[in-house]
Amino acid sequence: MRSIAPAWRGYTAALWALAYGVLASAWALGLPGYPWGTGDPSPNRAMSALGWTTPGFGWWIAAFCLLTAGTALALTRGDGRRAPLFLAWPIAAILVLVVPDSRLMMGVAYTPLMLVVPVFGWDLGGKTLADAWPWPVLNQLLPLLGGLLLAAAALAYDRRRTLVRWFTPRRGRVAVYVSIAVSLIYCVTRWAWALGVPLGVTSEFLAASPQTLWLVGAYLATFGALGGVLTLGLVQRWGEIFPRWIPFLRGRRVPPMLAVVPASFVSIIVVVAGLAYIRMAGTGVFPMELWGTWLPECFWPIWGAALGAATVSYHQRRRDAEKDAFVSLR
Repeated sequence: MRSIAPAWRGYTAALWALAYGVLASAWALGLPGYPWGTGDPSPNRAMSALGWTTPGFGWWIAAFCLLTAGTALALTRGDGRRAPLFLAWPIAAILVLVVPDSRLMMGVAYTPLMLVVPVFGWDLGGKTLADAWPWPVLNQLLPLLGGLLLAAAALAYDRRRTLVRWFTPRRGRVAVYVSIAVSLIYCVTRWAWALGVPLGVTSEFLAASPQTLWLVGAYLATFGALGGVLTLGLVQRWGEIFPRWIPFLRGRRVPPMLAVVPASFVSIIVVVAGLAYIRMAGTGVFPMELWGTWLPECFWPIWGAALGAATVSYHQRRRDAEKDAFVSLR
């Protein structure tokens, strides 16, 4: 008898697709809230892959959701056929990497800053969490969720997972160092600006920019550098056993998902943000004399891909170690 354990992922992904398809149809019929193109208040529509669309595009989104639902249901059969996977992975990639844009990462990055601003009395020009998470940005979490649900169903369907074996501990270590190196390219530019060094910008740009820019830039650089330090946990012992300086947890085993879930999410939004900057750079909206404001971000897909590879390698290594420990206890 076939287990329903892998099947529920496919049913959940299909339910999401049908629900979002209904919402897209409602937008096409005139429901307010279409989050892209003419319904997006952002002045830079090149930021989004769907920035050129109108609410009538909701019919195409609904058709895409119907295809997604059919693919997800095909993944519930568990008959081992490869055909559903040829649709599932491209659809998941579109939902996760193409539909969202860089504002999703900005919302995640700015949220901690917005929470501490009132405590220190800093002035961010009146910006609040509502500015970081308007509806067009909040909506991006929905396609991301759908893509992850479909990817989970595809992984459960394809039990062999032969590609996962490519992520060896050695390759994972290299991926960690690549991830840290690329993230520091961005951090160095923002720290330089905070110190008054016009790296990648003109002196006039630096002088004319408000003080808020340096506060936010230095914060984002520090935030990125801290993320790089945490990435080291994917290859260091403290990523498997809590170090001594952590009260109550010292010496305990680090649950793998405590590292895998946030690292996977960050790798996704970093790739998404980088692809958005590449799209915008391709339109010629960025001046070359201000390359520091956009060129480092164009390398973010490498950063995110390396972080994702390191995360998969970490998960694989932890799982293999747990299997070996279980066998030795038998």
